[in-house]
Amino acid sequence: METLRPTKNCKLCIRLYDFRSDNKKKYPSYYNGAIPIYGDRNAELLIIGLAPGLKGANNSGRPFTGDYAGEILYHTLAKYNYLYGEYNKNDLKKFSLKNCAITNAVKCVPPNNKPNANEINNCQRFLLNDLASLKNIKAVLTLGRIAHNSLIKILNLKISEYPFKHNTEHKLNNLKLFNSYHCSRYNINTKRLTLEMFEDVFENIDYFIKNT
Repeated sequence: METLRPTKNCKLCIRLYDFRSDNKKKYPSYYNGAIPIYGDRNAELLIIGLAPGLKGANNSGRPFTGDYAGEILYHTLAKYNYLYGEYNKNDLKKFSLKNCAITNAVKCVPPNNKPNANEINNCQRFLLNDLASLKNIKAVLTLGRIAHNSLIKILNLKISEYPFKHNTEHKLNNLKLFNSYHCSRYNINTKRLTLEMFEDVFENIDYFIKNT
């Protein structure tokens, strides 16, 4: 699979391009583009989410910043020492990632937060590039089934042999994969994912990275 980075105004997915074009008119001050990977280039941990939020990363240009899921994720990263400074959605200069990088399975904001199969497949070339760019990577955390399946596919593995399940670990070639439900507002509000459950996953990641 060819490894590339998407241009900010990527046109691979017409539906996402049209949606982004409409948002440029509604929110002219927003980033409104394909969101690149963000973090420490020497990271041992890569976190993969689903897609940018309309008023979160699509606004800021940085994965998981400015929305509810970002509040959960970045405060958890701070607790486990993956953050320099203090998370502030209104001032991105106040913090940066330490030994960690964050990206999404789909780079552009989708309507209703739901990318279709074609859009997910189109972005797999970019996810592969993100992974290849991290030379010291040891662990990957996938937030949700789509992120999980995208990773399995770019590694040319069979999803049936590596099923997604919350707080499950998989050995993938030279990587350790950790699964978690997405830290979305919906999952937190419905108790599908609690903060304790989310932190349990990070406890396992932290132990693995410190002991390998």
